[in-house]
Amino acid sequence: MQLNQATDYAFRVVLYLAGLPSGTVESGVIIAERQNIPYRFLQKIVRMLAAAGLVKSYRGVEGGFALAKSPDNITLYDVITAMEGPLGIHRCLAERNACNKSCGQECPVHHALAGIQERLAADLSSVTFAALVVRQD
Repeated sequence: MQLNQATDYAFRVVLYLAGLPSGTVESGVIIAERQNIPYRFLQKIVRMLAAAGLVKSYRGVEGGFALAKSPDNITLYDVITAMEGPLGIHRCLAERNACNKSCGQECPVHHALAGIQERLAADLSSVTFAALVVRQD
């Protein structure tokens, strides 16, 4: 499993906003410049983050972006699923029919991967952006 570039940029955006005083609205131009993200790509990313309820968008002269929740309530898992969809390390975990072995039961590999996926989701869910901001400082 490899995260795409948009997810990496989304991490940067959320971490940057998490480091600002609560409620601060930052312009997209400033975020793009400070995080070295192409502005058009930033617009796509913040739309996806807003759709997931992680970022709020504000229009107008004083417009920009802010976190929709406290950084204590936004995790790496939240950002990954906002950008990439549901976490899945193998297709058979999401769709039982994806296995072409055609056996009547789940194989030992399926069970092993299911456990790994659960632990990965739990680990990603345990890392908040509030904690990451502290590490950054």
